[in-house]
Amino acid sequence: MSASSKKARRGHAAYQRGKRSEFLCRLFLRLKGYRILASRYKTHQGEIDIIALRGKTVAFIEVKARANVHQAAGAVSPQQQARLARTAALFHAHHRGYSKYTMRFDVMLVAPLRWPRHIENAFQAHVRLG
Repeated sequence: MSASSKKARRGHAAYQRGKRSEFLCRLFLRLKGYRILASRYKTHQGEIDIIALRGKTVAFIEVKARANVHQAAGAVSPQQQARLARTAALFHAHHRGYSKYTMRFDVMLVAPLRWPRHIENAFQAHVRLG
């Protein structure tokens, strides 16, 4: 098997693991009373894994799946946080009905054989949302 073929298989496996992790997180959020507004919300600025609503709060959620929770917790870099904030600003601009809602950035950590760990307000946006 060639090196590029192995890399492609690993990439496909990671993609599938990510899809399963996001599905599990959406299920978990629904059980906590959230309504899923969008999954894999894509713009030219980037992608947000899950956008969910509960009460008057819109949560922009990044899902991180790793071998353990500690590895997952350190996986959201400052550059990624900035990209998420810019993407959230575009969502906000296109969905003005949520202008009076609280916007926050959450992270969900996924590790094998565990329920996802939901960290609310994991970081602050450094982009104007309105």
